[in-house]
Amino acid sequence: MQAEIHSFFDEATKSVSYILADPASKRCAVIDCVLDFDIRAARTSTDSADALIACVREQGYELEWILETHVHADHLTAAPYVKSALGGATAIGANVAKVQETFAGVFNAGPDFARDGRQFDRLFADGERFKIGELEVEVMHTPGHTPACITYVVGDAAFIGDTLFMPDYGTARCDFPNGDSGQLYRSIQRILALPEETRLFHCHDYGPGGRDYAWESTVGQQKRENIHLKDGKSEQDFAAFRDERDATLSMPALILPAVQVNMRAGQLPPTEDNGVSYLKLPVNQL
Repeated sequence: MQAEIHSFFDEATKSVSYILADPASKRCAVIDCVLDFDIRAARTSTDSADALIACVREQGYELEWILETHVHADHLTAAPYVKSALGGATAIGANVAKVQETFAGVFNAGPDFARDGRQFDRLFADGERFKIGELEVEVMHTPGHTPACITYVVGDAAFIGDTLFMPDYGTARCDFPNGDSGQLYRSIQRILALPEETRLFHCHDYGPGGRDYAWESTVGQQKRENIHLKDGKSEQDFAAFRDERDATLSMPALILPAVQVNMRAGQLPPTEDNGVSYLKLPVNQL
């Protein structure tokens, strides 16, 4: 039986979150959920997450998993808020420890910040399998954008995070710490080795040229049309192109607050003696 998939587009961050459900058991997972964040006021809100929670309840689903494709740099995860409302276990790729080690230094996180991924309930290795109800999910390690990026493959669907965008927008940037354009190319080839009819669900869309937002493509469509990959581009050519392009890009608006929160599985930094949590802005570090 094919999975039921519900998508939620966040206009502010151009992010897409998903509910992935087994229609037989009514068990589900939430993928890449968003916590709204007003950077000018440094204030969080939960409208995006509340819409997703409402859908889970309306459909009569039981939440088993709160899944992340990677440590996002463009939105804050709502994982703790969703877990408090619906239960479920949080999970991410095992290489999150590499991201934590790097950014613990950037933010001077201190000795109390664990760098082994223990903030998450489950760390997935490449090739690992788990279930959502009776749906079997395979984990593919697809690094390059970040060292911890993973893809979730279930039946004819794959949730690929930022690895690929819609074909008219191309591929993920690789200039964040420990990103690697050659590694991204190899990860993309793993995704493109899936059957051509496999549906690919993206984490973002930016509507290039003013087209309507879209976040689902297929392996075959990406092979034929992706503007960064078509015409048989080699790994060397792709890496040279990607590195040159990345050198022209600005940092995402929310990268500093997002990574500080997301490397903690969505928890804010510990409160200080006045009861307030503070986000750091490391100067000249990125």
